Amino acid sequence: MFDLIIVGASAAGLSASVYAARRRMNFKIISADIGGEVATSGEIENWPGVIHTDGVALADQFKAHALANKVIIDEGKWVGDIKKEGNIFLISGKNPDGSAFEVTSKSVLVATGVHPRELGVPGEKEFRNKGVSYCTVCDGPLFSGQTVATIGGGNSALESALMLADIAAKVYLINKNSYFKGEKVLIDKVSQNPKIEIIYQAMTSAVKGDKFVNAVEYKNESGETHKLEVKGIFVHIGQIPNSGFMAGAELDETKQIKVNLRGETNLPGLYAAGDVTNIPYKQIVIAAGQGVTALLSAVDYLNRNH
Repeated sequence: MFDLIIVGASAAGLSASVYAARRRMNFKIISADIGGEVATSGEIENWPGVIHTDGVALADQFKAHALANKVIIDEGKWVGDIKKEGNIFLISGKNPDGSAFEVTSKSVLVATGVHPRELGVPGEKEFRNKGVSYCTVCDGPLFSGQTVATIGGGNSALESALMLADIAAKVYLINKNSYFKGEKVLIDKVSQNPKIEIIYQAMTSAVKGDKFVNAVEYKNESGETHKLEVKGIFVHIGQIPNSGFMAGAELDETKQIKVNLRGETNLPGLYAAGDVTNIPYKQIVIAAGQGVTALLSAVDYLNRNH
């Protein structure tokens, strides 16, 4: 029986784990991967105390910090269900080899983050990993010297376009709106980059290809269809919370786990933190703080109830 199970190993989960370790709690992390959305981020210039880094490096530092505190991380495991029976939680799922596992705990902190939203257009699923990607950090280097497109209008799309401009010959940035929602510093960098061509008020309508992607189609504000010849398409149009396994927890209309300022859900002993929650402003530093807040709330709960 554990005091706490942390589900997820990104900014929120790993930050919480350091505090849990320092309090000598009986706990571990269960996570499909390490780093989450942090590891797929490009340049990072707003993490306090570090003027410049990137997502992969920061995720590695998070992991190293946790391991230095002897945190146990069960990597590669997928949590499929969390049930509360009396005062105890049953956490079950799949091991990397497909076999089932189940653990029991007095409390749970869910920090599972989000996954990329899909376009939902013809050809997208067919050419996934054949030119269609949702991770520029992961797949961008495969398109050195080629023409590519990034789709989206927020920080992720802007960062993607800038990363690709250092790799590709040309980058189309397709934005369905007439403006960007991202940070001004990123918008300025994109607007001033000669390798990036911005296409506003363009609704992506199809992905084309043979064995691999060779074009993307979009409709302009007049409804006219246009085709761009590209070898790669990077989709950055938002994220969907990884909350599908949360039976019993209250979710909002976008499937985010509803929490209060202490990270408490509607189930006593169940906490959530980071991008999977309804707390606004999805930033790494906010997720890290949420993780610590939820952990300290769990400590209070355990002191009162166990």
